[in-house]
Amino acid sequence: MPHKSRCLEPLNNVNTYSRPSDLRITDLRVATIVGAPMRCPLLKISTNQGLEGYGEVRDGASARYALMLKSRILGENPCEVDRLFRKIKPFGGHGRQGGGVSGIEVALWDLAGKAYGVPVYQMLGGKFRERVRVYCDTDVRGNNTGALMGQALQERMARGFTFLKMDVGIQLLRDVPGALCGPADLIEALMPPAGVEIPAQRRRRAQNLMHPFTGIQVTERGLDALEQYVAQVRAVIGPEIPLAADHFGHIGVEDCIKVAQRLDPYHLAWYEDMVPWQYTEQYVRLASACTTPICTGEDIYLKEGFLPLLESGGVGVSHPDILTAGGILETKKIGDLAQEYGVAMAVHMAESPVVCLAAVHMAAASENLLALENHSVDIPWWDQLIIGLPHPLVQGGFIAVPDGPGLGIEALNDEVIGAHLDPREPTLWAPTDMWDDDWAHDRLWS
Repeated sequence: MPHKSRCLEPLNNVNTYSRPSDLRITDLRVATIVGAPMRCPLLKISTNQGLEGYGEVRDGASARYALMLKSRILGENPCEVDRLFRKIKPFGGHGRQGGGVSGIEVALWDLAGKAYGVPVYQMLGGKFRERVRVYCDTDVRGNNTGALMGQALQERMARGFTFLKMDVGIQLLRDVPGALCGPADLIEALMPPAGVEIPAQRRRRAQNLMHPFTGIQVTERGLDALEQYVAQVRAVIGPEIPLAADHFGHIGVEDCIKVAQRLDPYHLAWYEDMVPWQYTEQYVRLASACTTPICTGEDIYLKEGFLPLLESGGVGVSHPDILTAGGILETKKIGDLAQEYGVAMAVHMAESPVVCLAAVHMAAASENLLALENHSVDIPWWDQLIIGLPHPLVQGGFIAVPDGPGLGIEALNDEVIGAHLDPREPTLWAPTDMWDDDWAHDRLWS
């Protein structure tokens, strides 16, 4: 009879994490980094089997949006992703307020994939593509003429990117005499002249004033300048490559229509977030008045928020952000919903490689994908935040869909994370015991 220890030798090659029914969440910790390119709170969920799942709260959001949910998930089985999502879903909301729920949902999928030894895309039904196209965002910054922006975009093309995005808006008109008509103090607060310091409170108030309420208009001279800017860009990069446009500024729908009609001849891929997404009828007016696809959605929480825009025909491109929409599965549902209305999906992403890979898995499993955003191509340490995947992560304008379990990340690189911690939260993976017993009567019905 073989010796008992010899009988157990095969177990040396067995993944002892593969006891998903017994898996339980034991901790949630946060490390907030800056400059990736935004402020990004990374999440790490630990379990009783040594597995760790990684998630993230959306850029610019507070880590507390996730920490307040810690007590709701402690002791739970992370493989029950949908049940736990429904448990914490009421704590999310539009904009950055959806970040805590969404980031935890991402980490749950990572844990479930690791527990079962399969990639996330496979748990979503399999993949439609082997690699995901990346659209490369390029800010104005020093590119304040069309020729300079064209050169910046041309550099992206030289690196293999096949889909581009740039900013086109009233910020380009700040120093153009007679280009804008509106309250001078408001224009100054929104776009301070060089060397002018605007008090933070005053600037925040101006930035939080929704587009229809500013009274800012673009004059004929301003429209000429914006058209010339885009014409110069196209003259440099050519007419063939898709080029989307964003950040038009705080102007009402009538002026958005004027801008859109001026830029239509330059066959842009889409006009993004021209007015706040809540104003469905304004989106319908805008879409009916121009020939370029209209895009919005990065601040919408849950698929229900997209339905009025899709039903009305107000959008031609749905544009969810996984860390606002509700996470991986909810974003796939948004894509599938858009497809029913004949609408393509592009994915907003301006965060770390953690959520980038979450978006890659979701995008791989979605048929109607146009492209996934990357806002970090100029940050050399960005893809060094993770271990176990190719560097650079984006190659030739695409990201290969990982086949490793979960998101495909073997580990987070604590050395790189530690070098870029937010100085206001300087401790790496600090204990969060104070959130363990947070309690409230959460039920939404009586």
